[in-house]
Amino acid sequence: MRMKSSYTIGRNDIIDLPELDLFNIKAKIDTGAFTSALHCSRIKVSDREGTPIVSFQISGATIGRKGSTKFETSDFTQRKIKSSTGHIENRVIIKTRLVLFGKKFRTEFSLTDRSGMKFPVLLGRKFLKKGFVVDVREENLSFKMKIAQ
Repeated sequence: MRMKSSYTIGRNDIIDLPELDLFNIKAKIDTGAFTSALHCSRIKVSDREGTPIVSFQISGATIGRKGSTKFETSDFTQRKIKSSTGHIENRVIIKTRLVLFGKKFRTEFSLTDRSGMKFPVLLGRKFLKKGFVVDVREENLSFKMKIAQ
């Protein structure tokens, strides 16, 4: 049986989401959450000439920029997700690439308002199953490797 390569990741890290032009975003590693989450606001599903479109905004404070950045995509789904408070919410799910340890990983993010949270991104088990082992004693292992290069 071939062993999958794995990365040790700490309790949090700093990630890049290049397809969204977002870099050095703080992320919390959460083995209690199944789906990863991305903080955004003004999430709106609409119809454009028969094609469903989701639009959302990411505030500048989240990404170290002034103002906010608006995104639109037709590549999304909707799913019921249990929030950290136990409520079932219907959330928009997008797929994008994230960069950790110099590698690109395609993964899903639910779009949600995380304004009351310390970290704008949460990485859940579905992503971590791609080959990550969590060591809660550590922090920012991927980011430290990135800035050392």
